[in-house]
Amino acid sequence: MKFLLLLCIVLYFKDSTAQTINWNGKDDSYFKIENDQIIKYQLPGNVAKVFLTLENLKPLDSDTPLKVRDYAVSSDENLVLIYTNTRKVWRLDTRGDYWIYDVARKSLKQLGQGLPESSLQFAKIDPTGKNVAYVSESNLYSESISDGKIAQLTHDGNRKLINGTFDWAYEEEFACRDGFQWSPDGTHLSFWQIDAEKIRDFYMINNTDSVYSQIIPIEYPKVGYSPSPARIGVIELATEKLDWLPIPGEPDQHYLPRMEWNSANTLLVQQLNRKQNESRIFKINIPDLNVAAIYNETDQAWIDVLSSWDNVYGLTFRHEIKWINKGKEFLWLSEKDGWKHIYRIDMDGKEKLITKGAFDVMNLLGVDEKENWIYFHASPNNATQKYLYRTRMDGKGKLEKVTPQGLEGLHHYEFSPNAAYAIHQFQNNYTQPLREWISLPKHQVLNQKESISQNITSKQQDKNVEFFQITIEDNVTMDGWMVKPKAFDETKKYPVVFYVYTEPWGANVKDGFGIGYNRLYDGDMAEDGYIYISLDNRGTPVPKGREWRKSIYRKVGQLNISDQAAAAKQIAEWGFVDPDRIAVWGWSGGGSATLNLLFQYPEIYKTGIAIAAVADQLTYDNIYQERYMGLPQENLQDFIDGSPVTHAKNLEGNLLYIHGTGDDNVHYANADILVNELIKHGKLFQIMPYPNRSHSISEGPGTTAHLRKLFTDYLKNHCPPGGI
Repeated sequence: MKFLLLLCIVLYFKDSTAQTINWNGKDDSYFKIENDQIIKYQLPGNVAKVFLTLENLKPLDSDTPLKVRDYAVSSDENLVLIYTNTRKVWRLDTRGDYWIYDVARKSLKQLGQGLPESSLQFAKIDPTGKNVAYVSESNLYSESISDGKIAQLTHDGNRKLINGTFDWAYEEEFACRDGFQWSPDGTHLSFWQIDAEKIRDFYMINNTDSVYSQIIPIEYPKVGYSPSPARIGVIELATEKLDWLPIPGEPDQHYLPRMEWNSANTLLVQQLNRKQNESRIFKINIPDLNVAAIYNETDQAWIDVLSSWDNVYGLTFRHEIKWINKGKEFLWLSEKDGWKHIYRIDMDGKEKLITKGAFDVMNLLGVDEKENWIYFHASPNNATQKYLYRTRMDGKGKLEKVTPQGLEGLHHYEFSPNAAYAIHQFQNNYTQPLREWISLPKHQVLNQKESISQNITSKQQDKNVEFFQITIEDNVTMDGWMVKPKAFDETKKYPVVFYVYTEPWGANVKDGFGIGYNRLYDGDMAEDGYIYISLDNRGTPVPKGREWRKSIYRKVGQLNISDQAAAAKQIAEWGFVDPDRIAVWGWSGGGSATLNLLFQYPEIYKTGIAIAAVADQLTYDNIYQERYMGLPQENLQDFIDGSPVTHAKNLEGNLLYIHGTGDDNVHYANADILVNELIKHGKLFQIMPYPNRSHSISEGPGTTAHLRKLFTDYLKNHCPPGGI
């Protein structure tokens, strides 16, 4: 139910250049892909040197260099792992071919010889530089770098029994894709095994590529159904001996979203119960498989595994534990005191609060143990913005803002391993993204000519977005943005188009460049005479404290909808708003909100365009829906009350419903369920199915242009633009 346009916005706030950086564990140098070559940069001067040339990337008997999708450099910089010829697996292209380049010997060799083309996943060089491990067709392999000898370490993998990677639900909801890790000494491999044998397949149907329909099965655990059992195994490479960790509990009633080696003999594993409101951390001693629970946390709603500011759709994203104090402690985020704060926890589970006060830590960025600093994103005074803050990592310091004064908006930082340097990116609603290199702890710019201050004027545009707040009942204040018509006349009345998402997965109101732009509108909404608005209700993951975010528990489709409607009701009373021309649109969770707003508050919303919406909450996956709504076996009525299909009989306005029939995320079955209910109640509407398109509705020639025209024509016909 994660809205794909929201993804585009989130990625827009991150520095796309920074995503290609490979720090390789050092602060004074890093690697980047440029012009299909791998370049090494030396700091602080940012002096560039070609590390791997196009000539180096040419296989024997080929004049064409490999196209590098991703890469990894060994700690001694003698081996380079090249990822190429990739294929998409659900969200990302996590299958492909891997090659290894030996810098000293200037030799390039393909890994996995004899295995199917583009079948290798998540290849990693061991810490000793002797072996590479990877997954192919749900089995784990190791390969000797020196002689190319391949050892198949698991033999039972198939579509339903998955070794070293994950099923659809774990990938979608926990961002778990890379499912194995080397021990620090390179002697063992730990890995997840997901058993989806008991998970029923959901069938998508391809009716266009053959005269006979083709069935596409997905192991998809619906809400109310038990999860795929997961377990973690450890393989000793020398003997290929496999041990399964004896983690307590029923495997089909909990999740294992995080695993991390602490030392050659010790693993940490995080376990979430099925409701995801209890988290336990286990310490496992590998030689004797002794399991000890060292940390426990509960929440009346749910416990977040992911940060809303993490780039969970990054190709190499992994749930890494940040170790400090030579591995004797690690850092952890928790909302246990009502705000998201950083704790340091030792290997016996003793904790110490580092950040203190009525503010949220958005995400952890870096640690400078030598100077006793911990760095993080936060915005205590404005939930639409983001800045760099720090405090003393011993917990004795005060909150300090590091981002220089005078630049209000979104500041994003990518830190070097030990926080000596960072890439600083800035943007706001009228300033295109700018970036500079800085040194820490003083936030000094490395190159003034490339600094933000020197180049900001050339990146600024006229302001067209207004940020505002609306206070509704219960003294709830919602942030919003608004784009008014270009020829705005306050004596006239204009139509309003609301853009919504509203669910706990994402927020819309952020002070970044491109906010207020509707990519589905074929033209300029402001030029044509629309007021365009978005609001963040309670439950959205913004830095306003735990109570704000968790108040939506078991109320998705209710609290978020009533908040939005209460704000829209006030807006409809503004003197320059035409209350008879109020439209709303959204995608995925925003599509669900659109339907609920249109059905539950027909007196406010006259036109709605819902894309890829969940019509019935009981159709969605268990990890997402049970996290925010509980178990339908215990509180079924909450699911019913929050589902658009329950309220479809109330439709009075204009509805356009759009869905891809190949949507593996929010299944097209939702369209059929909703259509049946609307027909039953004699409601007229329009529907547009896109054959075989996924949740993004982006595949196939002409699709995006068609969707934009469809969206725009419907909006103009049913909610005409312009002041009257």
